Formats: sequence, C-alpha cells, structure tokens
Amino acid sequence: MKTPQPDLQGKNILAVDYGTKTTGLAIFAPGDPYPRPYDTVAYRSDDQLIVAIKQVVADERVSVIVLGMPRFLDNRPSSMTARVEAFSAKLEKALAPLPLFRQDEALSTAEARERMRQSARYNFKVDPGRIDELAASIILEDFLAAFRI
Repeated sequence: MKTPQPDLQGKNILAVDYGTKTTGLAIFAPGDPYPRPYDTVAYRSDDQLIVAIKQVVADERVSVIVLGMPRFLDNRPSSMTARVEAFSAKLEKALAPLPLFRQDEALSTAEARERMRQSARYNFKVDPGRIDELAASIILEDFLAAFRI
C-alpha cells in the first residue's frame, strides 16, 4: 500500500537536526528555491530545545516539522536513534496538531562538511558553529526530494 503524499504546498517547513551539544534548524518557505540554514540552538535539555523550536514555529509560521532520524546506512539504528525517537515523541506532543515527519539523516553532516569546503560562503572551510544548521537544510532537501517538491 502506497503512503499518501502529504499536502506540503504553500507551507513553511522546519527541519531539525537533533544533537546533544547543538541542534541545527533549517527552513523552507513557499517561493524559496531551496531550504536554507536557519539557526543553531545550544542544547541544554529536551525541554529547553522544544521551547526554542516552538518559538521558531511561531516566528516563522511553520506548518510542518521534519526531524532527522539517525541510522546507519544499512538502516540499523545508531546509538542516537532511541534518544531521537524519545525526543520525537515529546516534540510531536508539544507541537500538536502540526504534522511531524521523520527523515533519514544518514551522511547529512558529512555532506555539510563537504559543501562548506567547496563554498565561498563558508570561506572554503568547515565552520563548526554552523555545520548543524547546514546538515538540517540537507535533511530538508532530502525530505522535499522524496515528495518532488
């Protein structure tokens, strides 16, 4: 049975790259050519992170959330998978009724490092302070590509 495509047209979408040191955020809005890095949030607790995400949702009129799910390339869970799944349940409850989608984030940080090394925007260097928000934008790119948006 095929999963129906969600209605994403005309909606602001926020991607979250969960981390225990920093969490990256990226956003896609109608009219944007591609997702863009939004911000990095220093992690202190799940509750503090949810408050920060709720603020972005309100400020940017976000209608859809995409959370990166860490897994190995063979789809086995990583050491972070259970922690992100627990956070996902908390975030989904806190943001209801907004839809929350889980997106494979395999290699998003490696891709972010490579893009930084090849971009004048980052002076052709990896910027550790911004890598998580770029990884979040890659997660969002992958999510949108899956639905051909």
